[in-house]
Amino acid sequence: MNASRPSVHPIEAPPLTDEDPIGPRVRMKDVQGMPGTTGGLILRLSQCVFASISACVMATTTDFRTVTAFCYLVLAVTLQSLWSLSLAAVDVYALLVRRSLRNSGVIRFFTIGDGITSTLTFAAACASAGITVLIGNDLGRCSMNHCTRFETATAMAFISWFAMSPSFLLNFWSLASQ
Repeated sequence: MNASRPSVHPIEAPPLTDEDPIGPRVRMKDVQGMPGTTGGLILRLSQCVFASISACVMATTTDFRTVTAFCYLVLAVTLQSLWSLSLAAVDVYALLVRRSLRNSGVIRFFTIGDGITSTLTFAAACASAGITVLIGNDLGRCSMNHCTRFETATAMAFISWFAMSPSFLLNFWSLASQ
């Protein structure tokens, strides 16, 4: 038989160099909408504006205090507007000093806060939408209540939540990619 036998040949270790064989690590480019970017600032301001409109419209009605879901909506969107306004101020500062908000502790804080406030806002908007449908369609008492104001406040809360979702997802993505 003419079969060859395997043989082991020692291999020399590659010379040690200061360079990384894979190449230098490059940070991911800032995606618009992440904290510290212009897109992030626009998202924060839109969240704050829509949440503030929702709270103001609901608070101007005289009978919103009689329904727990409407009180919850006012509380949730007020918290949402304060949170978004404070993070908008952080974004303005980061843009002015030209700093990237890539610290894992900061991103974790933003992600947890965004998750909590977006969940509260969405739950409050859903509860208010259910009560608004109950008053308007099922009970037929829109003539005695402020149905258009209730619907407007609920719609603004949903729009605020829609603006909040990209912020949360981008923060979560940034946190997961570190």
